[in-house]
Amino acid sequence: MACLSCSSSLGSLPRSLRQTSIRRILPSSSSSSSSCPRATTSVLLSPHVTFRRLHDAPGRRPDATSSHNSVAPGDSSVGIVQRLKNKLGSVARASAGSYMVYGTTERLIKACASQAKYSISETDRREGNVKTAAEGEEVGVGGGMWHEDFHLLPTFSTWAQVTMLHMYLLVVRLRNMDPDAHALWQSQLVDFFFATAEDKMAVEHGLAQRGVRQRFLKDLFVQWRGLMLAYDEGLVRGDAVLASAVWRNLFKAREDIDVRALGAVVSWMRVCLQELDKMDEVDLHRAGESVFRKFPAKAELAKVDRLTAALKTPTTTAAADGAEKRPTTTVAGQAV
Repeated sequence: MACLSCSSSLGSLPRSLRQTSIRRILPSSSSSSSSCPRATTSVLLSPHVTFRRLHDAPGRRPDATSSHNSVAPGDSSVGIVQRLKNKLGSVARASAGSYMVYGTTERLIKACASQAKYSISETDRREGNVKTAAEGEEVGVGGGMWHEDFHLLPTFSTWAQVTMLHMYLLVVRLRNMDPDAHALWQSQLVDFFFATAEDKMAVEHGLAQRGVRQRFLKDLFVQWRGLMLAYDEGLVRGDAVLASAVWRNLFKAREDIDVRALGAVVSWMRVCLQELDKMDEVDLHRAGESVFRKFPAKAELAKVDRLTAALKTPTTTAAADGAEKRPTTTVAGQAV
């Protein structure tokens, strides 16, 4: 290529001589070494030729590796291709992981939501035969152990509390992951839950207005946050505190509940956490909707009954019988 001083002089020549001179200069520039000692990289833009040195580009910092130490074109292209393959591989692995989490959490939330499922027929709603609880909440048709063995009404609040209880157990297991993975799994799980809750409001309870559903979802989110704090405190401070949290949330702080059921739920939560702790991410993916099938909550009712029977020792029984047969004395006409 021609140097700056040689090329700049072409601009002062007439057009015919300028084209002839350019044709004479260009063939000699194809060789690897220039005849001019000041030759550098140049670009022909127009008859009024403008040139720029690559190393004089504004804002460009000098590179530690000069053109004299550059690698061969073949080696450079191989390095670029390899880096591109590595980058695409990492992106593909991240995308595959995200899709796996998406599919797994969708199946897990189905497992949680199916525990206390219920339905309200369109015929009963159309004819005005939908039953309501004492608090005014609509009661549907349910089934399964949470309605039959634990005596919970088949309502939306029961479904939400039972679903969030199962979700909480999964969230505790997910805390064993690294922070980024835990945040991804929990966010997907919570998003699926609220999408399912909104769908149930529309289908089972006929809430067609999105604004009304959003108001209920905000209240449900507050309950979810409070539930996690209450159950976390119970896990740390002991079964008595945990039973109090279950009584307030799942059983709505009713005074007429079966204490056996309360004790069975607390025992079942401990069993679930132990079993889930043995499962890794692959096991959770494989389990899916059957993740809670191996350890149902109603199995803990028999355990509670056995422990309660063991508490009735001969000593306590004899003490109770002695209290019943204790003779009474009369003082001032009153039996003491």
